[in-house]
Amino acid sequence: MEHGEKQITIIDEDGNEQLCEVLFTFENDTYNKSYVLYYPVGADQDEEDEIEIHASSFVPNENNEAGELQPVESDEEWDMIEEVLNTFLEEEEDN
Repeated sequence: MEHGEKQITIIDEDGNEQLCEVLFTFENDTYNKSYVLYYPVGADQDEEDEIEIHASSFVPNENNEAGELQPVESDEEWDMIEEVLNTFLEEEEDN
């Protein structure tokens, strides 16, 4: 995982590769991690259906590249991610 990537391939619970579109990445100093929010490519983007957005954390190496995606495990991290996502979506609506 690298900052600035537009698409990533993830492995789902069934072991299938899934191409995903990166919504955005951000860093959080409290948890000393970077986070990526993404959704499956080809997800229906109808007005009625909300896209299921996924989040993972990663820690970039010194060259700021190829961090391993990790699941987000704590409720506190999920709450923080949700706040960042809501702010991002509000800003998108304003544009």
